[in-house]
Amino acid sequence: MALKTFKPYTKSRRGTILVSREGLWKGRPFKPLTLPNSSSKGRNNYGRITSRNHGGGHKHKYRKIDFHRKKIDIIGEVERIEYDPNRSCHIMLVKFEDGERYYYLAPKDIKIGDKIQNGSKSEIKVGNCLPLKDIPVGIDIHNVEINPGGGGKIARSAGTSVSISGIDGNYSIIKMTSGEVRKINFNSMATIGVLSNPDQKNIKIGKAGRSRWLGIRPHTRGVVKNPVDHPHGGGEGKSAGGRHPVSPTGQSAKGLKTRDNKRTDKFIIRRRKKKRV
Repeated sequence: MALKTFKPYTKSRRGTILVSREGLWKGRPFKPLTLPNSSSKGRNNYGRITSRNHGGGHKHKYRKIDFHRKKIDIIGEVERIEYDPNRSCHIMLVKFEDGERYYYLAPKDIKIGDKIQNGSKSEIKVGNCLPLKDIPVGIDIHNVEINPGGGGKIARSAGTSVSISGIDGNYSIIKMTSGEVRKINFNSMATIGVLSNPDQKNIKIGKAGRSRWLGIRPHTRGVVKNPVDHPHGGGEGKSAGGRHPVSPTGQSAKGLKTRDNKRTDKFIIRRRKKKRV
């Protein structure tokens, strides 16, 4: 995928950079694999706003992605590659020999007409899904299960992948993009390849309206608020906040560890690199 720039007819057009969707399916999604997608607008089950600045956005349907790769030892063919408004990477519609169709996350080098397969009998090829114990060390993988049968949870966004750096008994040692190294059961499934749309990180929205299409509402900085509204608020003139950055509730906004899961700590060999505060 190539990046698109525009002639600066307007101020917003001057800085806009988007990803070209040339080669992607131009029609509607496969209807049996779609669901209505009503956005929560940042509200919880009580209707109270728990995530600020969410709301609006263009109407779209949810595409049901098979993160479990349920079809084992049956060959499927990639029918088309589609844009998905619900995620940063592209998706592919795969038709299997028994006539069933599934949506999968699309790897970077997959093409229409390619054959893919799930299960331990599959060859080491981009798009194929195998247990970690059958994948050689050093191969880039995505959509990795944390627990066998739990469905892919790791490396699902555009351009991402993790790699197998070793084996330790019944565990594969996985190196994450964050720098964390952890052990995962070697019966967990993973898909070969790097995910599609790596240029997603280079997008420049260009105008406020495009953010509204994505469901992002305007955000007011804490330093321009009053002290009653934000810990950074108040002060004469343009103040800098006078303290380390925090959320409106006073929680550190620079890499504070908010969760502690002792049950899974034993699987972490090396923690991710911490941000400087």
